[in-house]
Amino acid sequence: RKYRDEDKVAEAAKEAGCEEVTAINIAGVQGDPTHAERTKGFQEGTEEAGGTFLADEIQYADSVADKAVTSMEAIMQNHPEGVSIIFCNNDDMAMAAARTAAGNAAYENTIFCGFDGIQSACESILNDEETMSIAQDPYGMGYKSVEACVNAINGETLEEFIDTGCKVITKENAQEQLDTLKEYLG
Repeated sequence: RKYRDEDKVAEAAKEAGCEEVTAINIAGVQGDPTHAERTKGFQEGTEEAGGTFLADEIQYADSVADKAVTSMEAIMQNHPEGVSIIFCNNDDMAMAAARTAAGNAAYENTIFCGFDGIQSACESILNDEETMSIAQDPYGMGYKSVEACVNAINGETLEEFIDTGCKVITKENAQEQLDTLKEYLG
């Protein structure tokens, strides 16, 4: 399922000066359904925005930042001219990839997009490291789960898919997301 907002990432790459948008995914665990769906969403969003998703060049980093560093090094070696977007299946990998590419002129306008919108990612975005993150709504997911359980107990038929939405976290709304996450822990 497409997460609906990946096309905004491709638009950000165009705004950063990329005439031809190319994207590579540093993915989590190969074969994991959640990671496969995220990759599918990244690909669909990139292609719907007129970009090219390099599906044959997906780097699997097992959702680990250290492995994302190695993956980013391989991407830079294979693409010394740079690429427009590095999608990562979590924010830890996106932050690691961005740090790895820092100082490489060919990657100075690359969009580093993670997934989850966690506190450290918001701070990284505010510090001009990770560029953006796609965040789900953990509070809404929990609320809708309990609501669905109650409805099922009451004999109601549930929808096959219950959408709790997601949003793109950028420098413009990273502080708001960070404040919201801190409230949840408050």
